[in-house]
Amino acid sequence: MTNSSSITHFLLLPFSGTRQLQLLHFCLFLAIYLAALLGNGLIIGTIAWDHHLHTPMYFFLLNLAVLDLGAISTTVPKSMANSLRDTRDISYAGCAAQVFFVLFLLGAEYFLLTTMSYDRYIAICRPLHYETLLGSRVCVHMAAAVWACGFLYALLHTANTFSLPLCQGNVVDHFFCEIPQILKLSCSTSYLRELRLLVVTFCLVFACFVFIVVSYVQIFRAVLRIPSQQGHHKAFATCLPHLAVVSLFLSTGFFAYLKPFSISTPSLDMVTSVLYSVVPPAVNPLIYSLRNQELKAALSQLIPGCFQKQ
Repeated sequence: MTNSSSITHFLLLPFSGTRQLQLLHFCLFLAIYLAALLGNGLIIGTIAWDHHLHTPMYFFLLNLAVLDLGAISTTVPKSMANSLRDTRDISYAGCAAQVFFVLFLLGAEYFLLTTMSYDRYIAICRPLHYETLLGSRVCVHMAAAVWACGFLYALLHTANTFSLPLCQGNVVDHFFCEIPQILKLSCSTSYLRELRLLVVTFCLVFACFVFIVVSYVQIFRAVLRIPSQQGHHKAFATCLPHLAVVSLFLSTGFFAYLKPFSISTPSLDMVTSVLYSVVPPAVNPLIYSLRNQELKAALSQLIPGCFQKQ
């Protein structure tokens, strides 16, 4: 039994106890991390460099790439370092920082994806009012609200979680620090405060989900009324990447947190956490670049020979 005031570090769950598999984990995470850095870095650089991409859709995409870079950089480097050094340690302050930044960046990303669905709704359903409703100032204010909401969301959860007394040891059954695993170490009924906050969070997540669904119902209804096949193709080309990113983000997140307790094990929890925290930041740039001709054209100009048209 330990008190939270005496805890100076936590022990994270390793991917394997054998040295060979630890090195394999390091190499796999390094490859994924470099792919995420390259993909998101190219998107950020291309959008910032090409003035033709200075539109609301690409402005929000740039913010998404920044959030993805931050999210994967919060968890993966520490996990790689632990595997390389054959250790499990993370400091108390480092654990609190990891919880804060994971919540901040992933929360802001979800709010941003909700905002991007509104952008697609205006572009498809009200194209004549697009520049009026989504001017540069409006976009900046919406992005600022997204980042601010993510920051406030993370601050409330982190402060509430780490104010709880911890007396169930310092072993975190995860490869990074997250709230459900920290709550398992609490010895006080005051953890119910955090559970109530999680219920409020779930309601907010559900409200955003309903907004995204309603937006896409309206989008698909509008697309089906477009008479030309070329119009269909253009509309789907701009909407499907965002819909794919939203589906990947929500499906992995929902499975990680809403799966039945009967099948929950530390190993399965770790795999699902990789799916929602590591895979999307690495895959999102690929999803957006495959079908987006404007982005591919800008990339080919920025890097000669890249994404040449077939």
